[in-house]
Amino acid sequence: MRDKVRDFIIENKLIEKGDKILVALSGGPDSVCLLNVLYSLKEDFNIIIGAAHVNHMLRGDEALADEEYSKSLCKNLDIEFYVKKIDIDKISKEKNISHEMAGREERYKFFETIKNHHGYNKIAVAHNANDQAETIIMNMMRGTGIEGLCGIRSKREGGIIRPILCLSREEVELYCSSNNLEPRIDKSNLENIYSRNKVRLDIIPYMKENFNKDIINTLNRMANLIQVDNDFLEKETSDNFKVYCSNTSDALIISKEAFNLDRAIISRIIRKAFFEFTGKYSNFEMKHIYDVIELSKNTTNKRIDLTNNVLAENIYGDIYLKLKDNIIREYKEVVINKGELDNTDICYGNYNVRFNIIRNKNNIDFSKNVLIKYFDYDKIEERLVIRKRRNGDKMLPLGMKGNKKVKDIFMDLKIPVDERDKIPVLCFDNEIAWLVAHKVSEKFKITKETKNIIKITFARKG
Repeated sequence: MRDKVRDFIIENKLIEKGDKILVALSGGPDSVCLLNVLYSLKEDFNIIIGAAHVNHMLRGDEALADEEYSKSLCKNLDIEFYVKKIDIDKISKEKNISHEMAGREERYKFFETIKNHHGYNKIAVAHNANDQAETIIMNMMRGTGIEGLCGIRSKREGGIIRPILCLSREEVELYCSSNNLEPRIDKSNLENIYSRNKVRLDIIPYMKENFNKDIINTLNRMANLIQVDNDFLEKETSDNFKVYCSNTSDALIISKEAFNLDRAIISRIIRKAFFEFTGKYSNFEMKHIYDVIELSKNTTNKRIDLTNNVLAENIYGDIYLKLKDNIIREYKEVVINKGELDNTDICYGNYNVRFNIIRNKNNIDFSKNVLIKYFDYDKIEERLVIRKRRNGDKMLPLGMKGNKKVKDIFMDLKIPVDERDKIPVLCFDNEIAWLVAHKVSEKFKITKETKNIIKITFARKG
């Protein structure tokens, strides 16, 4: 079995010479087998090994005995040992999650801390071929699709490796007995109370007896085949994501052209986009992917709620993922009396704004910067106002003879609905002079008769 694990490690490039590997050690058969096999391969790979144990404080004296056994085992092998007691019951109640999920989160958090603080570059965990089969069956029952049928990977990001994924549970137990290891047995694994235990104790034995005696190896072979196909799809997805997706300061945009791709690819692009935007997959289901695909077929400005405080919006065919909290930003109205404008600086929303009065037209250097504009100062009667757009707003755009609704101007410019409230509306008294960065008014333009000019500069903060 040592050679079988060694070959599996080499075939899957799990370990490189000189690696410093932290073994997740529970004291049970799988982790004890893993620790001992890696210890026997120390010279083959020129590796350093340490072990980390988490006492979940769920099983009283038995948990303490697991801890002492693990400590003693590492002492006998002269292996560095790290241990932490964590009240998993308390954490699961605080987070409203299961003991299993809370335990897993806390274990990996602890392992990652030890890895970073003590110079380890790999974390070895002791999943075996039976765990793989159980995972595939559970994922199949959840309807997780092709990715779920890939099961457990032999390695994943963060330096997580699974060197004994090639061994069945029977092989693990045989290795332990042959080497007189006497690992600890968690009796809760023998109780038919958790979903995984029901798969382990009821479903797989039934499948072995009635359908396929070699079901463990069969499911593992299937997972390996599906992983190859899924890896290809993931590469295609990653390549297309770079082409069709982009980021703004507060949104992730999926281009409308992406929705012409094969359904298998666009589904994965949406899923990847959600992860890139939120940093997690939790609560994101196939239903949400289908909803986004349907949204892409709708008219512009339609929105749907997804999950994790995220919404998707169709903006001229492109799909924007946004956080709900960022959708509405209120801007207070700013009012400045005409006589107070010269050399004045203010803040408005995300902008710093400066006003300068110019008495000589020859001193004007007309800028191509859309955030700098010049107006006839004398056409301001009493005050200058900066505000958000309002329902019914109209203005006379430069070069036109009649008023036009601001709403129609924004639509013509294809400005997304959620961006429109962020555009400052600058008014002279009660008339719109400038939709900042977009349109100026015919009424306040500089002419041959203009004597005094006001230069207005908007500069984005940061």
